[in-house]
Amino acid sequence: MQRCKDCQAYQFYPRTICSHCGGRDVAWSAVSGRGVIKSFTIVRRGISRAYEAPYVLALINLEEGPCMMSSLVDVDPETVVVGARVTVSFESWSTDIEMPVFKVAQEG
Repeated sequence: MQRCKDCQAYQFYPRTICSHCGGRDVAWSAVSGRGVIKSFTIVRRGISRAYEAPYVLALINLEEGPCMMSSLVDVDPETVVVGARVTVSFESWSTDIEMPVFKVAQEG
């Protein structure tokens, strides 16, 4: 994720300037991959054959601060709740593209 070298704030989506202080010195930084479900919806009618319904789209409050929209995977849609802890995983969309998705974190 991008982080401003001036104010140390993380930002998502990527930009050329810091969305917090306007600084121009932003760089890629490793992050925890953890977050909490802020909101979600269950999509019951996929937009194409590539998206088999039902599936869950969620807003994830990342541990570092920014909020990110992503898919929840490997979960029964009917069991998803706001406030659940999640961890990042990655799905291959092609040989060149990996997309971040999230899984509900295991308790314990």
